[in-house]
Amino acid sequence: MSEQAKFLTGSLFKHVSVMSLTASVGLMAIFLVDFVDMIFISMLGKAELAAAVGYAGAILFFTTSFGIGMSIAAGALVARALGAGDEEEAKRKATHALIYGFVFGSIFAGLVWLNLGTFVTLLGASGETHVLAVHYLQIIVPSLPFLMIGMVGGAILRAHGDAKRAMMATIYGGAVNAVLDPILIFGLDLELTGAALASVAARLTIAGVSLLPIIKHYGGFVKPDTRDLMLDLRPVFALAFPAILTQLATPIGQAYVTRAMAEYGEAAVAGMAIVGRLTPIAFGVIFALSGAVGPIIGQNFGAGQHDRVRGGFKAGITFVGIFVVFMTILLYFLRAPIADLFTADGITRELVYLFCGPLALVFFFNGLLFVANASFNNLGHPYYSTWLNWGRHTIGTIPLVILGALWFGAPGVLIGQAIGGVIFGSLSVVLAWRVMNKVENEATRVPEPEPFAREARHLHQTSWKR
Repeated sequence: MSEQAKFLTGSLFKHVSVMSLTASVGLMAIFLVDFVDMIFISMLGKAELAAAVGYAGAILFFTTSFGIGMSIAAGALVARALGAGDEEEAKRKATHALIYGFVFGSIFAGLVWLNLGTFVTLLGASGETHVLAVHYLQIIVPSLPFLMIGMVGGAILRAHGDAKRAMMATIYGGAVNAVLDPILIFGLDLELTGAALASVAARLTIAGVSLLPIIKHYGGFVKPDTRDLMLDLRPVFALAFPAILTQLATPIGQAYVTRAMAEYGEAAVAGMAIVGRLTPIAFGVIFALSGAVGPIIGQNFGAGQHDRVRGGFKAGITFVGIFVVFMTILLYFLRAPIADLFTADGITRELVYLFCGPLALVFFFNGLLFVANASFNNLGHPYYSTWLNWGRHTIGTIPLVILGALWFGAPGVLIGQAIGGVIFGSLSVVLAWRVMNKVENEATRVPEPEPFAREARHLHQTSWKR
């Protein structure tokens, strides 16, 4: 057993809890700064600035999802190699995943940057809000390749079970952003431009800090070889492509929700933007769960410990339930101070209150989907994640949002989106359990003897009877 494959023994619930909580601290450091950005921008007293951040957030979610897909592939491949005890293979997979992440991220960022105006228009932005959103994105989007390095580097660290150092990379990035935000937004009076520049600096910091522990503590990387790089293109692509498709479903579904909310004016879009910033802070632990459960399942799958694969899945679901109930209660009692923080009133306040109540509780089903997707990606069935996520964000979003809007107006947009999560979260658990049984049966099935071997055995048994 590799000394670095630390998830093959010990309490699974403890592994899930420690990995999720430490990973979420890093994630929440970034999300908290985005939240503070929103507070600063709200303090400027310009509704079009807050709305512009809301529209831009949907596009940034789209680009970040590409990075999440690549990091899922890197984490799964490295964790499997470590579970099988092959640390050299793990280093090779890590090297090639980073290279492909940077290259594909650069191409993707270029394509998005060239079409920013079209994307923002499709979301429903117009006038000054449209101009501000495009300007904000023109500064941040080119930094995507460096964010990819940071995300893939963090996934490699988590695959080694080193959630703490992965966490520190994002904490440093968040600290840089937090320091630069007030200086650039208020001190230099750069407003939205300052917020964008602070985000770019944070991404560069995350990239650098995530690579250093890999080099210092886990043997670094192998020297790139063109032949090996091409050999690894297929396994990286086989996991990354469906994982990226899976992740892209979320921002596309969110883009439709943003478009639907735009029908109710900038105050409604601003309310949704506040909810969008509040969600990852409240449920950053659940967002981190997929990356936390993945290495645990991946290592045990690589080692053939299928009972612990199922145990890790159950521990993930238990953790989701406990955390969501706790956070829903906390949000409910803090709903008024949260709304006051943004000087929210009217429909903006109504949407914040809606989130800090029933919609927060429904997030349990999103957690189920995250845990199931981690299982599919690490058990060799990544396209199940793809189909479930696209189903959840198309047929599980569009018709339900339309109906919700017809019945309840702007709040109905968020209600319809939440109901889709209930349906597909439940479906994902059933499918994941079937996949775990299937891979165990395939691993333990005794191969049928070859035809000639069966005939020889039959002749031997016949002659013995005679």
